[in-house]
Amino acid sequence: MKPFRLVCVAFFLCVSIGMAAAQEEATPIPAAERTELYLPLLKGKRIAVVANHTSLIGRIHLVDSLLALGVKIERIFCPEHGFRGMDDAGEPVASYKDFRTGLDVISLYGRRKKPDASMLRDVDVVVFDLQDVGVRFYTYLSTMHYVMESCAENNIPLIVLDRPNPNGRYVDGPVLDSSLRSFVGLHPIPIVHGMTLGELAGMINGEGWLKNHEQCRLTVIPCGNYTHHSLYTLPVKPSPNLPNMRSVYLYPSTGLFEGTVFSVGRGTPWPFQVLGNPLFPNRGFWFVPVSVIGASKNPPFRNKRCYGIDLRSIPDSESLVRADRINLDWLIEAYRQYPRKDSFFNSYFDLLAGNRMLQKQIKQGLSAGDIRETWKPELTKFVERRRKYLLYPE
Repeated sequence: MKPFRLVCVAFFLCVSIGMAAAQEEATPIPAAERTELYLPLLKGKRIAVVANHTSLIGRIHLVDSLLALGVKIERIFCPEHGFRGMDDAGEPVASYKDFRTGLDVISLYGRRKKPDASMLRDVDVVVFDLQDVGVRFYTYLSTMHYVMESCAENNIPLIVLDRPNPNGRYVDGPVLDSSLRSFVGLHPIPIVHGMTLGELAGMINGEGWLKNHEQCRLTVIPCGNYTHHSLYTLPVKPSPNLPNMRSVYLYPSTGLFEGTVFSVGRGTPWPFQVLGNPLFPNRGFWFVPVSVIGASKNPPFRNKRCYGIDLRSIPDSESLVRADRINLDWLIEAYRQYPRKDSFFNSYFDLLAGNRMLQKQIKQGLSAGDIRETWKPELTKFVERRRKYLLYPE
C-alpha cells in the first residue's frame, strides 16, 4: 500500500482546549486558499484540474489563480452541472473549450465518468477541488472516486484541495447496500456521512474501495480553522438547485423525494424547500413549477399546480442549522396522504435510500423512530470505521 500523505501545519495537529474553542469561532478556510501548502507540489509540473464554479480562491476561480501564478494547466475536467455550474441535474455535460482560458474542458458526467489514459498521458499531477454538501447521493463524491481510480491506474498523483462540509456535524441514514451501487451511491456509507471529500478520499484508499483495490497516490491539503461542528456558509451555490443554505440543510431529507412522485420544487425559486404533487390533498399551500434555463428546463409537473408541504416556514434557527438527523416524517406523511399509493415510489428511490428496506418500511406504516432503530447497527460500525480517517476535530 502506497502511503497516504497529508500536508498540514503544526498547530493543526496540536489542538489544546483553548485552541479548539478559538477554532470554533474562526471562519473555516478552504484548502484552495492555502496556496503555500500546495503550490510547491505543482512547480514545474503539468497539471489537470477537476473543478467547477465552486472552485474559488476568494472570488477568483482556482484555474484563473493557478494560471496567474505560473502553473501549467493542460486541461480541465468538470462534474455534473458543468464547469460553470449551469447544467441541469442529470443532464449530460458536453466537452468544450473554456471561453475565458481557452483550455479544453472535458466532461466527467454523461457517458464518460472518469478520465481515460489518453487524457492523462501529458499530465504529471491532477488537482481536485469541488464543494460537496455531505450527502451520499450528491454526485461530486462519485466523480472524485472515478478520478482517484483513473489516477491509480495511470500512476499519477492526485491532490485534493479539501473544503468544509456544511452538513458535516452529523452522521445519519441507512448505510448503502453494495448491491445498489450506482453513480448516486458507490460506497458503503450512510446518506449523511459527516466527512469532507478529503476525508472520504482517505477512506476510499484505506478501505480498498477502488477497482481491483488499487491505491491512489493521494495528498490531501486540509482546510484551516475547521471542525465538524463549524458553521460554514457556502460562498456560491454548489449546484443550480441548491440556491441557499436552507436548501443545503434540507437536502439530506428532501432529496429522497426525488425517488417519489413528488416534485421537490425544481422549476421554482425554492428547490428542495417545497414538496408537492397535483394529486396531493389541498391543505392551503401550492406551487407551480416552470421551465428555468440553467436549473430546471423541464421540471416535473411543469406549469401544473402542486399541492403539498412548505418547508420555507422552518426558521433559520437551531431547528434547521443544528439538525442532527434526517427528517423522515415529511416522507411518511406524504405517503400517508397521497391517494395513489401504488405509484408513490419510483425505481430511483432504492438507489437514493441505499437499501430496499426503507420503501417497504414506509409502506408497512412503521414510524420514523422504528425505522431509525433498524439503521443503528450499521451506523455504529460506520462511525467507528470513519474515525480513523477524520482530519478535523469532532
